[in-house]
Amino acid sequence: MNYTVAILGMAAVTFLAKAGVFVLGDRIRFSPLVRDALDFVPVTALAAIAVPLMLAPDGGDLRLTWRNPHLVAGIAAIAIAALTRRQLLTVVLGLAVFVAWRLGVAG
Repeated sequence: MNYTVAILGMAAVTFLAKAGVFVLGDRIRFSPLVRDALDFVPVTALAAIAVPLMLAPDGGDLRLTWRNPHLVAGIAAIAIAALTRRQLLTVVLGLAVFVAWRLGVAG
């Protein structure tokens, strides 16, 4: 499939979904269950991007080894986020682990 067509199609769907909310405004009422589910959309989108990059950083086979700096940094970031609940600290320390692991172990 042509990537340009796929990207334009996704852009159109996203635009129509967002435009519908702006056009209809307050006339749309979501149930509490739907509102709660919509709160998880950013988290799931980020996970859909990050997890494949951690597990198969080259886009090929899975690299489930301690020599994979993406996986080690991802696990470290998950642990830091769970322990501290601080986003900036998680990003900074996760990147530090990635760079240190890449230069030290995998380099």
